Amino acid sequence: MDRKLLDILVCPASRQPLALLDAAGLDALNAAIAAGAARREDGAAQGGPVREALITHDRKRVYRVDDGIPVLLVEEAIGTAQIPDFPKA
Repeated sequence: MDRKLLDILVCPASRQPLALLDAAGLDALNAAIAAGAARREDGAAQGGPVREALITHDRKRVYRVDDGIPVLLVEEAIGTAQIPDFPKA
């Protein structure tokens, strides 16, 4: 993802800065998705594994990135509180 773009992106709900989700966070997220335990804010199950994602500064909300394009729709965000083993930092 382009660094200049990442520098200006914020969470549309909280206005917190976003950062690329690290490998440990991505692994925990994808394990929860595979187990059917990760739901989007709109209540729908995430359809498949996430290859790249952005996370809020407080690590409470994840936004997937599809083919290099961030999906910054609040209803499609995945809350990390529902993932018990999600890394804190």
